[in-house]
Amino acid sequence: MRTERIVLHFPKELADKPIIVNLVKKFDLDFNILKATITPDAEGVMVLEISGEDDNFLKGIEYLKDLGVSIQPLSKDVIWLEEKCVHCGYCVSYCPTKALYRNEKTLMVGFDSQKCTACGVCIEICPYNAMEMKIFV
Repeated sequence: MRTERIVLHFPKELADKPIIVNLVKKFDLDFNILKATITPDAEGVMVLEISGEDDNFLKGIEYLKDLGVSIQPLSKDVIWLEEKCVHCGYCVSYCPTKALYRNEKTLMVGFDSQKCTACGVCIEICPYNAMEMKIFV
């Protein structure tokens, strides 16, 4: 089983085509849309987490490339700087994926990087700059 987070860039002529559903039907892949901006007659961008058997995964990626979809790995991560965090909890209510959470017993803020989609909301709203975006080159 293989799971990867990838960014898809759709040319405008593919923005209204049922491409993602074909990953499920033709290649038996599971997906989770983490973020998407797709408008007919404009380029679309979608961040997906895709899972499936290795062979099917590779066939699905090849299918996307053959259609003209450009693919890149999700190359940015949000980093929680715990030493800067004062555990005010302000970020918790804004995190759309609940990657930032408050421990029910200690009331301390925690961060689950596996749930994070790198949307950047926490970086914008943290008054203590306890969140950073790490971009891989």
